[in-house]
Amino acid sequence: MKKISISAERDYSVTIGGSWAHEVRELCSERTRVAIITSKSFSPDLTSLNNVDAELHLFQVPDGEEGKSISTLTNLWNWLGAAGFTRSDLVIGIGGGAITDLAGFAAASWLRGLDWVAVPTSLAGMVDASVGGKTGINSDYGKNLIGAFHSPIAVVIDTDFLKTLSDRDIAAGMAEVIKCGFISDPAILDLAAAHSIESLHSNPLIISELVQRAVAVKAAVVSEDFKESFAREALNYGHTLGHAIEIYAKYQLRHGEAVSIGLVFAAELAAARGLVTQEELERHRTILMSYGLPITYERQAWQKLAPLLALDKKARGNTIRFVALNGIGTTIRLEDLTSAELDAAYERITS
Repeated sequence: MKKISISAERDYSVTIGGSWAHEVRELCSERTRVAIITSKSFSPDLTSLNNVDAELHLFQVPDGEEGKSISTLTNLWNWLGAAGFTRSDLVIGIGGGAITDLAGFAAASWLRGLDWVAVPTSLAGMVDASVGGKTGINSDYGKNLIGAFHSPIAVVIDTDFLKTLSDRDIAAGMAEVIKCGFISDPAILDLAAAHSIESLHSNPLIISELVQRAVAVKAAVVSEDFKESFAREALNYGHTLGHAIEIYAKYQLRHGEAVSIGLVFAAELAAARGLVTQEELERHRTILMSYGLPITYERQAWQKLAPLLALDKKARGNTIRFVALNGIGTTIRLEDLTSAELDAAYERITS
Protein backbone atom coordinates (compact mmCIF):
# COMPACT_ATOMS: atom_id res chain seq x y z
CA MET A 1 0.00 0.00 0.00
CA LYS A 2 1.29 3.46 -0.90
CA LYS A 3 0.30 6.88 0.40
CA ILE A 4 0.85 10.08 -1.57
CA SER A 5 0.43 13.36 0.30
CA ILE A 6 -1.25 16.46 -1.13
CA SER A 7 -1.05 19.95 0.33
CA ALA A 8 -4.04 22.16 -0.43
CA GLU A 9 -6.43 24.20 1.72
CA ARG A 10 -6.05 21.16 3.96
CA ASP A 11 -3.55 18.34 3.70
CA TYR A 12 -4.70 14.85 2.89
CA SER A 13 -3.41 11.56 1.54
CA VAL A 14 -4.21 9.40 -1.45
CA THR A 15 -4.03 5.75 -0.41
CA ILE A 16 -3.31 3.35 -3.26
CA GLY A 17 -3.78 -0.37 -2.68
CA GLY A 18 -5.44 -2.23 0.12
CA SER A 19 -9.12 -2.61 0.85
CA TRP A 20 -11.36 0.40 0.32
CA ALA A 21 -13.77 -0.87 2.98
CA HIS A 22 -11.04 -1.07 5.62
CA GLU A 23 -9.95 2.51 4.94
CA VAL A 24 -13.53 3.80 4.87
CA ARG A 25 -14.41 2.13 8.17
CA GLU A 26 -11.61 4.05 9.86
CA LEU A 27 -12.66 7.33 8.25
CA CYS A 28 -16.25 6.85 9.45
CA SER A 29 -15.25 6.64 13.12
CA GLU A 30 -16.80 9.27 15.37
CA ARG A 31 -19.29 10.33 12.69
CA THR A 32 -23.01 10.35 13.40
CA ARG A 33 -24.18 10.12 9.79
CA VAL A 34 -22.42 8.99 6.63
CA ALA A 35 -23.82 9.56 3.13
CA ILE A 36 -22.66 7.11 0.48
CA ILE A 37 -23.27 8.42 -3.02
CA THR A 38 -23.09 5.99 -5.94
CA SER A 39 -24.64 5.63 -9.37
CA LYS A 40 -27.79 3.63 -9.95
CA SER A 41 -25.93 1.04 -12.02
CA PHE A 42 -23.22 0.46 -9.41
CA SER A 43 -23.90 -1.06 -6.03
CA PRO A 44 -20.77 -1.52 -3.91
CA ASP A 45 -20.90 -4.25 -1.30
CA LEU A 46 -21.67 -2.30 1.84
CA THR A 47 -21.98 -5.32 4.12
CA SER A 48 -18.36 -4.81 5.16
CA LEU A 49 -19.45 -1.48 6.66
CA ASN A 50 -22.17 -3.01 8.85
CA ASN A 51 -20.09 -2.58 11.97
CA VAL A 52 -19.57 1.15 11.39
CA ASP A 53 -20.93 3.04 14.38
CA ALA A 54 -22.80 5.61 12.30
CA GLU A 55 -26.04 5.93 10.38
CA LEU A 56 -25.33 4.91 6.78
CA HIS A 57 -27.43 6.58 4.09
CA LEU A 58 -27.16 5.29 0.52
CA PHE A 59 -28.01 7.82 -2.19
CA GLN A 60 -28.02 6.55 -5.78
CA VAL A 61 -27.97 9.01 -8.67
CA PRO A 62 -28.12 8.77 -12.49
CA ASP A 63 -25.09 7.32 -14.23
CA GLY A 64 -22.22 9.27 -15.74
CA GLU A 65 -22.41 12.88 -16.85
CA GLU A 66 -26.22 12.75 -16.69
CA GLY A 67 -25.90 12.75 -12.91
CA LYS A 68 -23.78 15.91 -12.86
CA SER A 69 -26.78 18.24 -13.11
CA ILE A 70 -28.41 20.87 -10.96
CA SER A 71 -31.52 18.69 -10.62
CA THR A 72 -29.48 15.77 -9.24
CA LEU A 73 -27.60 18.10 -6.92
CA THR A 74 -30.90 19.54 -5.66
CA ASN A 75 -32.09 16.02 -4.90
CA LEU A 76 -28.90 15.37 -2.95
CA TRP A 77 -29.36 18.54 -0.93
CA ASN A 78 -32.92 17.51 -0.12
CA TRP A 79 -31.80 14.02 0.88
CA LEU A 80 -29.07 15.39 3.12
CA GLY A 81 -31.53 17.80 4.70
CA ALA A 82 -34.18 15.16 5.28
CA ALA A 83 -31.58 12.87 6.89
CA GLY A 84 -30.43 15.66 9.19
CA PHE A 85 -26.83 15.95 8.02
CA THR A 86 -24.71 18.40 10.02
CA ARG A 87 -21.21 19.76 9.62
CA SER A 88 -19.74 16.92 11.66
CA ASP A 89 -21.12 14.28 9.29
CA LEU A 90 -19.40 12.73 6.28
CA VAL A 91 -20.06 12.32 2.55
CA ILE A 92 -18.43 9.49 0.57
CA GLY A 93 -18.51 9.26 -3.21
CA ILE A 94 -17.96 5.73 -4.54
CA GLY A 95 -17.82 5.49 -8.33
CA GLY A 96 -16.30 7.02 -11.42
CA GLY A 97 -15.20 10.59 -11.89
CA ALA A 98 -18.73 11.91 -12.37
CA ILE A 99 -19.73 10.52 -8.97
CA THR A 100 -16.75 11.94 -7.08
CA ASP A 101 -17.23 15.32 -8.82
CA LEU A 102 -20.87 15.38 -7.74
CA ALA A 103 -20.34 14.04 -4.23
CA GLY A 104 -17.56 16.53 -3.60
CA PHE A 105 -19.70 19.46 -4.73
CA ALA A 106 -22.65 18.28 -2.64
CA ALA A 107 -20.29 18.19 0.35
CA ALA A 108 -18.83 21.61 -0.53
CA SER A 109 -22.22 23.28 -0.82
CA TRP A 110 -24.26 21.66 1.97
CA LEU A 111 -23.92 23.83 5.09
CA ARG A 112 -21.02 25.54 3.27
CA GLY A 113 -18.80 22.52 3.62
CA LEU A 114 -18.92 18.93 4.91
CA ASP A 115 -15.98 16.55 5.02
CA TRP A 116 -15.95 14.10 2.17
CA VAL A 117 -14.03 11.07 0.92
CA ALA A 118 -13.44 9.98 -2.67
CA VAL A 119 -13.41 6.27 -3.49
CA PRO A 120 -12.86 6.18 -7.28
CA THR A 121 -13.72 2.96 -9.09
CA SER A 122 -12.63 3.83 -12.65
CA LEU A 123 -9.08 4.32 -13.90
CA ALA A 124 -9.88 7.88 -15.04
CA GLY A 125 -11.38 8.61 -11.64
CA MET A 126 -8.34 7.25 -9.83
CA VAL A 127 -5.75 9.30 -11.69
CA ASP A 128 -7.73 12.45 -12.42
CA ALA A 129 -11.19 13.35 -11.13
CA SER A 130 -10.89 12.22 -7.51
CA VAL A 131 -7.50 13.83 -6.85
CA GLY A 132 -7.09 17.55 -6.39
CA GLY A 133 -10.23 18.92 -4.76
CA LYS A 134 -12.02 20.11 -7.91
CA THR A 135 -15.72 19.39 -7.51
CA GLY A 136 -18.62 20.34 -9.71
CA ILE A 137 -21.46 19.75 -12.10
CA ASN A 138 -22.15 20.56 -15.74
CA SER A 139 -24.28 23.33 -17.20
CA ASP A 140 -25.94 23.79 -20.57
CA TYR A 141 -22.92 25.90 -21.53
CA GLY A 142 -20.15 23.48 -20.71
CA LYS A 143 -18.62 20.79 -18.57
CA ASN A 144 -17.68 21.41 -14.92
CA LEU A 145 -18.52 25.12 -15.15
CA ILE A 146 -20.37 25.09 -11.79
CA GLY A 147 -18.34 23.94 -8.80
CA ALA A 148 -15.95 24.62 -6.00
CA PHE A 149 -12.45 23.81 -4.84
CA HIS A 150 -13.09 21.56 -1.84
CA SER A 151 -10.50 18.95 -0.96
CA PRO A 152 -11.55 15.58 0.41
CA ILE A 153 -10.18 14.42 3.74
CA ALA A 154 -8.91 11.33 1.94
CA VAL A 155 -8.84 9.57 -1.42
CA VAL A 156 -8.99 5.79 -1.24
CA ILE A 157 -7.87 3.94 -4.38
CA ASP A 158 -8.54 0.21 -4.36
CA THR A 159 -7.11 -1.05 -7.64
CA ASP A 160 -9.18 -4.23 -7.36
CA PHE A 161 -12.03 -2.17 -8.82
CA LEU A 162 -10.10 -2.08 -12.10
CA LYS A 163 -10.64 -5.81 -12.55
CA THR A 164 -14.32 -5.09 -13.26
CA LEU A 165 -13.70 -2.51 -16.01
CA SER A 166 -14.20 -3.07 -19.72
CA ASP A 167 -11.35 -2.64 -22.20
CA ARG A 168 -12.98 0.61 -23.31
CA ASP A 169 -12.97 2.03 -19.79
CA ILE A 170 -9.36 0.99 -19.19
CA ALA A 171 -8.37 2.67 -22.45
CA ALA A 172 -10.27 5.84 -21.56
CA GLY A 173 -8.46 6.01 -18.23
CA MET A 174 -5.13 5.45 -19.94
CA ALA A 175 -5.63 8.71 -21.86
CA GLU A 176 -5.33 10.58 -18.55
CA VAL A 177 -2.37 8.45 -17.49
CA ILE A 178 -0.59 9.09 -20.80
CA LYS A 179 -1.33 12.82 -20.45
CA CYS A 180 0.63 12.80 -17.18
CA GLY A 181 3.53 11.21 -19.02
CA PHE A 182 3.59 13.92 -21.67
CA ILE A 183 3.38 16.84 -19.23
CA SER A 184 5.70 15.62 -16.48
CA ASP A 185 6.83 12.00 -16.23
CA PRO A 186 8.15 10.47 -19.48
CA ALA A 187 8.67 7.14 -17.69
CA ILE A 188 4.89 6.75 -17.86
CA LEU A 189 5.10 6.87 -21.66
CA ASP A 190 7.77 4.17 -21.75
CA LEU A 191 5.77 1.96 -19.41
CA ALA A 192 2.52 2.49 -21.31
CA ALA A 193 4.21 1.84 -24.66
CA ALA A 194 5.61 -1.46 -23.37
CA HIS A 195 2.16 -2.75 -22.43
CA SER A 196 -1.37 -3.10 -23.77
CA ILE A 197 -4.88 -3.28 -22.41
CA GLU A 198 -4.56 -7.06 -22.27
CA SER A 199 -1.31 -7.00 -20.30
CA LEU A 200 -2.67 -4.38 -17.90
CA HIS A 201 -5.64 -6.62 -17.16
CA SER A 202 -3.29 -9.51 -16.39
CA ASN A 203 -0.58 -7.58 -14.56
CA PRO A 204 -1.96 -5.62 -11.59
CA LEU A 205 1.53 -4.50 -10.54
CA ILE A 206 2.03 -2.59 -13.79
CA ILE A 207 -1.32 -0.83 -13.69
CA SER A 208 -0.73 -0.02 -10.01
CA GLU A 209 2.59 1.59 -10.91
CA LEU A 210 0.95 3.62 -13.65
CA VAL A 211 -1.72 4.79 -11.20
CA GLN A 212 0.92 5.72 -8.61
CA ARG A 213 3.00 7.66 -11.12
CA ALA A 214 0.00 9.54 -12.52
CA VAL A 215 -1.30 10.40 -9.05
CA ALA A 216 2.18 11.59 -8.04
CA VAL A 217 2.23 13.96 -11.04
CA LYS A 218 -1.14 15.42 -10.13
CA ALA A 219 -0.32 15.61 -6.41
CA ALA A 220 2.82 17.63 -7.10
CA VAL A 221 0.99 20.08 -9.35
CA VAL A 222 -2.01 20.50 -7.03
CA SER A 223 0.24 21.04 -4.01
CA GLU A 224 1.94 23.88 -5.90
CA ASP A 225 -1.22 25.50 -7.27
CA PHE A 226 -4.44 24.33 -5.62
CA LYS A 227 -6.80 26.87 -7.21
CA GLU A 228 -5.42 26.66 -10.74
CA SER A 229 -3.94 30.13 -10.94
CA PHE A 230 -1.38 28.91 -13.49
CA ALA A 231 0.71 25.79 -12.83
CA ARG A 232 -2.29 23.49 -12.37
CA GLU A 233 -3.53 24.34 -15.84
CA ALA A 234 -0.91 21.90 -17.13
CA LEU A 235 -3.25 19.11 -16.03
CA ASN A 236 -5.71 20.37 -18.66
CA TYR A 237 -3.42 19.34 -21.50
CA GLY A 238 -5.74 17.99 -24.19
CA HIS A 239 -8.86 19.09 -22.34
CA THR A 240 -9.72 22.32 -24.17
CA LEU A 241 -10.84 20.58 -27.33
CA GLY A 242 -11.63 17.41 -25.36
CA HIS A 243 -14.34 19.08 -23.28
CA ALA A 244 -15.80 20.74 -26.38
CA ILE A 245 -16.05 17.35 -28.09
CA GLU A 246 -17.78 15.86 -25.04
CA ILE A 247 -20.42 18.60 -25.17
CA TYR A 248 -20.84 18.32 -28.94
CA ALA A 249 -21.16 14.54 -28.73
CA LYS A 250 -23.64 14.84 -25.84
CA TYR A 251 -21.28 12.78 -23.67
CA GLN A 252 -21.56 9.70 -25.86
CA LEU A 253 -17.76 9.52 -25.85
CA ARG A 254 -15.86 8.64 -22.70
CA HIS A 255 -13.99 11.58 -21.19
CA GLY A 256 -10.65 9.93 -21.95
CA GLU A 257 -11.64 9.30 -25.56
CA ALA A 258 -12.38 13.00 -26.07
CA VAL A 259 -9.17 13.97 -24.26
CA SER A 260 -7.20 11.64 -26.53
CA ILE A 261 -8.35 13.63 -29.57
CA GLY A 262 -7.60 16.83 -27.68
CA LEU A 263 -4.06 15.68 -26.92
CA VAL A 264 -3.29 15.16 -30.60
CA PHE A 265 -4.88 18.51 -31.48
CA ALA A 266 -2.74 20.32 -28.87
CA ALA A 267 0.34 18.49 -30.15
CA GLU A 268 -0.49 19.60 -33.69
CA LEU A 269 -0.67 23.23 -32.51
CA ALA A 270 2.71 22.87 -30.78
CA ALA A 271 4.32 21.13 -33.76
CA ALA A 272 3.18 23.89 -36.10
CA ARG A 273 5.07 26.37 -33.93
CA GLY A 274 8.15 24.21 -33.66
CA LEU A 275 7.64 23.50 -29.95
CA VAL A 276 7.60 19.73 -30.42
CA THR A 277 9.23 17.66 -33.14
CA GLN A 278 7.37 15.59 -35.69
CA GLU A 279 8.63 12.52 -33.82
CA GLU A 280 7.09 13.81 -30.58
CA LEU A 281 3.83 14.53 -32.38
CA GLU A 282 3.85 11.04 -33.85
CA ARG A 283 4.50 9.62 -30.38
CA HIS A 284 1.15 11.04 -29.32
CA ARG A 285 -0.63 9.27 -32.14
CA THR A 286 1.20 5.97 -31.73
CA ILE A 287 0.78 5.50 -28.01
CA LEU A 288 -2.87 6.59 -27.95
CA MET A 289 -3.75 4.38 -30.93
CA SER A 290 -2.05 1.42 -29.24
CA TYR A 291 -4.82 1.57 -26.62
CA GLY A 292 -7.53 1.86 -29.24
CA LEU A 293 -8.16 5.52 -28.47
CA PRO A 294 -9.45 7.91 -31.15
CA ILE A 295 -7.05 10.52 -32.52
CA THR A 296 -9.26 12.09 -35.22
CA TYR A 297 -12.71 13.63 -35.31
CA GLU A 298 -15.43 14.68 -37.75
CA ARG A 299 -14.49 17.48 -40.16
CA GLN A 300 -18.02 18.92 -40.15
CA ALA A 301 -18.02 19.28 -36.35
CA TRP A 302 -15.46 22.10 -36.29
CA GLN A 303 -18.01 24.84 -37.00
CA LYS A 304 -19.77 23.98 -33.74
CA LEU A 305 -16.68 22.99 -31.74
CA ALA A 306 -14.76 26.23 -32.33
CA PRO A 307 -17.22 28.47 -30.41
CA LEU A 308 -17.22 26.00 -27.50
CA LEU A 309 -13.49 26.57 -26.96
CA ALA A 310 -14.29 30.05 -25.62
CA LEU A 311 -16.21 28.46 -22.73
CA ASP A 312 -13.13 26.61 -21.49
CA LYS A 313 -12.19 27.41 -17.89
CA LYS A 314 -8.71 28.53 -18.96
CA ALA A 315 -10.12 31.30 -21.18
CA ARG A 316 -9.50 34.86 -20.01
CA GLY A 317 -11.77 37.53 -21.45
CA ASN A 318 -11.85 36.91 -25.19
CA THR A 319 -8.58 34.97 -25.17
CA ILE A 320 -8.65 31.21 -25.71
CA ARG A 321 -5.68 29.66 -23.93
CA PHE A 322 -4.24 26.24 -24.73
CA VAL A 323 -1.84 24.14 -22.70
CA ALA A 324 0.89 22.93 -25.05
CA LEU A 325 4.16 21.06 -24.76
CA ASN A 326 7.54 22.67 -25.17
CA GLY A 327 9.16 19.29 -25.54
CA ILE A 328 8.15 16.16 -23.64
CA GLY A 329 7.72 16.87 -19.92
CA THR A 330 7.46 20.68 -20.16
CA THR A 331 4.28 22.71 -20.66
CA ILE A 332 3.61 26.27 -21.77
CA ARG A 333 0.50 28.32 -22.55
CA LEU A 334 -0.43 29.40 -26.04
CA GLU A 335 -2.44 32.62 -25.74
CA ASP A 336 -2.06 34.16 -29.19
CA LEU A 337 -3.34 31.44 -31.47
CA THR A 338 -5.01 32.68 -34.62
CA SER A 339 -8.17 31.28 -36.14
CA ALA A 340 -6.05 30.11 -39.06
CA GLU A 341 -3.78 28.10 -36.75
CA LEU A 342 -6.75 26.49 -35.00
CA ASP A 343 -8.46 25.71 -38.30
CA ALA A 344 -5.30 24.17 -39.77
CA ALA A 345 -4.59 22.04 -36.70
CA TYR A 346 -8.15 20.74 -36.66
CA GLU A 347 -8.00 19.92 -40.36
CA ARG A 348 -4.96 17.73 -39.65
CA ILE A 349 -6.91 15.63 -37.13
CA THR A 350 -10.08 15.23 -39.17
CA SER A 351 -11.30 11.85 -40.28
